[in-house]
Amino acid sequence: MPLKAVALNATLKSSGGEPSSTDRMLSLIAEAMRKEDVETETIRLADHNILPGVTSDEGPGDAWPDIRKTILDADILILGTPIWMGQPCSVAKRALERMDAFLEEKDEQGRMISYGRVAAVAVVGNEDGAHHVSAELYQALNDVGFTIPANAVAYWVGEAMGSTNFVDLDDVPEVVTTTVDMLARNTAHLAGLLKEKQYPGEDDSGG
Repeated sequence: MPLKAVALNATLKSSGGEPSSTDRMLSLIAEAMRKEDVETETIRLADHNILPGVTSDEGPGDAWPDIRKTILDADILILGTPIWMGQPCSVAKRALERMDAFLEEKDEQGRMISYGRVAAVAVVGNEDGAHHVSAELYQALNDVGFTIPANAVAYWVGEAMGSTNFVDLDDVPEVVTTTVDMLARNTAHLAGLLKEKQYPGEDDSGG
């Protein structure tokens, strides 16, 4: 069965505004995923009313339950964020806070409902901090049950305090393209393995 991926675009910009560097990076990853027979659905989080909180449903008007379902229906989660003040942006942090609910949501064998899904990260910015940001996201995603493949981050950062953004580049640097392709290969490979054999639960030694 083909693998499915969902990319959460945590740009601060809603659709229809200025071009988004995060969107450009996620588009490159989606293209690389297609070469691995993985179809990617992208959700721009700023277009949705995601209420603050740490449960899976914060009540009337909350857009998170539908996004949560899309995440759990996929085999791969890609979280893309710009760097702001050296940190993952607030939109990315809100998504992670809402996934905190997975810690208490278990299947019939006591596994977090997010188990068996693979996560990767995309980071863009015109300041330093890509390694710091990816480390924060890796830890948070792993805490809520996702598995992180080898080399599961693609990033680009411009000159410190510069004004050039990734979306403004005429050509994508070869090193970025190489990293995107590696992310796609490794992520699809691991997701396929986990789809075939889930983590053991409380009552068995294999999926």
